[in-house]
Amino acid sequence: MTITESDLPGVGKKFEIELGGGEEMVVVIHNTGKREVFRRTDPDADSEKAFEFSDDLARTIGSIIEGAYFQPVEPETQETTLPGGILLEWYELPPGSPLVGETLESADIGNRTGLAVVAIQRDDEVLDSPGADTTLREGDTLIGVGTPENCEAFEEILTE
Repeated sequence: MTITESDLPGVGKKFEIELGGGEEMVVVIHNTGKREVFRRTDPDADSEKAFEFSDDLARTIGSIIEGAYFQPVEPETQETTLPGGILLEWYELPPGSPLVGETLESADIGNRTGLAVVAIQRDDEVLDSPGADTTLREGDTLIGVGTPENCEAFEEILTE
């Protein structure tokens, strides 16, 4: 898959994404935040506008597509790279993890690894900005933010 990025002076940026079979998706991100999505059925065809989204709606749709709301396949970790190489990762606490039963404060994850736990998914509930007194449970999915080194260090204490 090839993605071509180009500046649109006074408008924003354009991304052309090859979908295979000669088909392309073109995404225009305006300086105002508006997004437009076009479909081109072959390289010689004109693009047809498929959707137009506000900034907020585009971000919501993007997070749904990325899997922030539902993960059809549950790998042990999932990785999203944020600007600057910072990672946003999901970690499920496995049975027997030394972190199960600890509070965020007693686990001292931030000081030990540098990873910041920004949310916890517990069954159908999401605990955003969990407090230091939040107790970690088996099966919790911790959403963490950090450098690749922070994430690697956290993975080590996850199953010590």
